[in-house]
Amino acid sequence: MGEENESELTTGDGRDVADRPAMGDSQAIVEKKIPANLREKFEFYSYKNAAVILSEAMKSEFDEICHALREFELNSAMLRKFGGNESDVPREFSKLLRPLGWHETHIRADLNVSLRWRESSDDSANGRKGRAIKERHFLRERYLDGHKIDYVKGRLAFDLEWNSKDQTFDRDLYAFNAFFLSGAIDCAILATRSLAMNEVFRHFGLMPKYGASTTWMGKLLYRLNAGRNGGCPVLAIGITPKCVSDWPPG
Repeated sequence: MGEENESELTTGDGRDVADRPAMGDSQAIVEKKIPANLREKFEFYSYKNAAVILSEAMKSEFDEICHALREFELNSAMLRKFGGNESDVPREFSKLLRPLGWHETHIRADLNVSLRWRESSDDSANGRKGRAIKERHFLRERYLDGHKIDYVKGRLAFDLEWNSKDQTFDRDLYAFNAFFLSGAIDCAILATRSLAMNEVFRHFGLMPKYGASTTWMGKLLYRLNAGRNGGCPVLAIGITPKCVSDWPPG
């Protein structure tokens, strides 16, 4: 990796990078609603009251995600493997969540459109002008089609972006909002790697693999601050070095 890209990745001062949840919920709320043992291992940023919704209205599903986070573990061998989101990292979450009924889910929807207006008309019975109601209807087939989320259960969505191109976040957030606006989900969780993981990557000589234009928390917070999740509440989770079993090296 060139020096310029590494600077963007480590300082978070690029135009498309954020180092804090400027438009997110208070961290005091996050600390109150997210278990302390998880906050020691991951970063959490809540948008549109996601932490409150998860802990109070979606407790069963959120407890399963919390259990998966507690069990989730990385090691240096896994970090060295290439393969983006087909690497061992997302497979760890699949092993924990698929048996509990978290399924990759696609959405498709048709849109029934009704237009209604009033037109002036003559009333032949009394000679006065009236206002007749007119209507027009049409169907937009596949108004929503092709959006998918890797893990959905009940009305909660969860996705992980480990080392994909950062534009993947736009796809994920658009999908979250499409599911949300259609009434399919009430909240979403998106996990990615934290900036703090750079220390691990440097030690193992992996910085060229985990570039500034791949998926990491600074790229996600930038998009959440810009409101690209639309109306969908989102909890952003950052995977930190505390998740790496052979870190720090003995």
